[in-house]
Amino acid sequence: MIATGGARNSTPGTLNQLFLDAVAKYRKPDALQVKRNGRYEPISHDELADRVRRAALGLMELGIHSGDRVAILAENRPEWAISDYACLTNGVTDVPIYPNLPSDHVAYILHDSGAVAIFVSNAEQAAKVAAIKAGCAALKYVITFASSAENADMTLTELEAKGSAVDNEARRVAYRARAMAVRPGDLATLIYTSGTTGDPKGVMLTHDNIYSNVMAAATAIPFAGDDVCLSFLPLSHIFERMGGHYLMFHTGTSIAYAESMDTVPINMAEVRPSIIMSVPRLYEKMYARVLDNALSSGAVKKRIFFWARGVADKWADITLAGGRPRGALAVQYRLAQKLVFSKLQARTGGRLRYMVSGGAPLAAEINKFFFAAGLTILEGYGLTETSPVIAVNTPAGFRIGTVGRPIAGVEVMIASDGEILTRGPHVMKGYYNKPDATAEAIDSAGWFHTGDIGELRDGFLAITDRKKDIIVTAGGKNIAPQPIENKIKTNKYVSQAVMIGDKRKFPVMLVVPNWESLEKWAKLHNILWTDRAQLLAMPTIRAKMEKEVMGEVEGLPRYELPKKVALLEHDFSIERGELTPTLKVKRRVIDKTYKSAIDSLYESSEPEGETVHAS
Repeated sequence: MIATGGARNSTPGTLNQLFLDAVAKYRKPDALQVKRNGRYEPISHDELADRVRRAALGLMELGIHSGDRVAILAENRPEWAISDYACLTNGVTDVPIYPNLPSDHVAYILHDSGAVAIFVSNAEQAAKVAAIKAGCAALKYVITFASSAENADMTLTELEAKGSAVDNEARRVAYRARAMAVRPGDLATLIYTSGTTGDPKGVMLTHDNIYSNVMAAATAIPFAGDDVCLSFLPLSHIFERMGGHYLMFHTGTSIAYAESMDTVPINMAEVRPSIIMSVPRLYEKMYARVLDNALSSGAVKKRIFFWARGVADKWADITLAGGRPRGALAVQYRLAQKLVFSKLQARTGGRLRYMVSGGAPLAAEINKFFFAAGLTILEGYGLTETSPVIAVNTPAGFRIGTVGRPIAGVEVMIASDGEILTRGPHVMKGYYNKPDATAEAIDSAGWFHTGDIGELRDGFLAITDRKKDIIVTAGGKNIAPQPIENKIKTNKYVSQAVMIGDKRKFPVMLVVPNWESLEKWAKLHNILWTDRAQLLAMPTIRAKMEKEVMGEVEGLPRYELPKKVALLEHDFSIERGELTPTLKVKRRVIDKTYKSAIDSLYESSEPEGETVHAS
């Protein structure tokens, strides 16, 4: 079965064309916003364009020309955008690097890409590069966004000054001509996949790969012209890069940069965005916090919350089925909005029109809760190799439990083994210096093999799991773990959950508690403890967590039920290699890291009802 988003709605183009056209079209005072000295300050389209041109000319003065690779190792900020556009308009391929990657991973990317220069955000990142620079033969320049060039060759300000010194009319004309001479098929960026297995691979994305995705997304999701987007996902991730960077710029949306992931709730209240883009983790945390607040309230407030939620659920069921709630239900829903859900909306700034979710599956229960509360999450799907969007829910085509229909110009086919294949202008050029891996990923007919398992439902795409994550038990039963993990993570006492069981007798679940909720429960029950390891070792706590976990999976087929639960003290981390920078679980690493705890779950011949604590 093949689904298509219809004919492509744009001719091939470049990101340079997109940038220069947006500057000329909008000329707004707040193209970007950044928090300085305690308040958000605007940066206009004109100022941004001037800084991009000066930085681009500065790169040319350093001898960096079209076809070279330049890396960017920085958190989200205006200088990231300046560096990116300076590279692109010079015909330079940029190589974004996640700022939280350890130095050996950074060294691998710099060496493999042959980057001749790197932009870094601060002295800490510059020191990371300084420690590995000797092993990166091509690397000549380290340019820092900081005010002083500690551990770097120069600051961005000094680079711009080099450009400013030669910024005359003739050079401006030549600069624009050079930017417009870049072709749609030219390489725009080299993005190294975080990869749940093996070494990272450099994904080669052309200008038109991303441009086609921007143009299709711009018609799929309506923009108001005065939108504001809070940018907090790493710009080194293609989801934020395409959506929160190029798409927002193309639509005239003001991009406000969060100070950090930790300050997102505060910055959301300050910026009052109309659009945000996030991985499911943010929505999971918001959902858990709402439930925790409701359950911790007094009896009256608790009753009001669950009454409002029940009303909203009924309203959502009718609305999602294409109906229009009327009569008493409509009146009750307005009251529920006023008494309960308006407070949730206020905490997001009070202006959110859409929240977009991608990067990993979002639990249907969480999506429906926010929809019922008046906050629409448009869940989509894609990969780095597909620029990234393959499909997305839209206001006109919205179905919870799916990732929407394919966008314009994109074809989707389900292979005989259930794997999702896709074809179109969004599919990468290939993996850098890896022709065999490229041939394995893209077949002779142009279909890219995503590695995900899914199905088409009336044209809507539903993802069931990663092909490599499918668990095949010793008894030959196939289990898709992600939907089960997502159900468990909706529980207020659960922070993270990973199912293990491939080639084993039965599946088990590794669970990291939501410590805020669990410790609050322990105090209410007069349980005393000195540290978290001691708390997890208590039979009462183990019984409580098992009850919460198993309660979420009631009704599943018996072979899919986790038979035992191991409680882990610490969250899975990027630093320990257990998560990718986009927070995807590296199941094989988890299996290896917690091998002793997992093995202990299988030592007993009786699989039912056992919870253990693993440090």
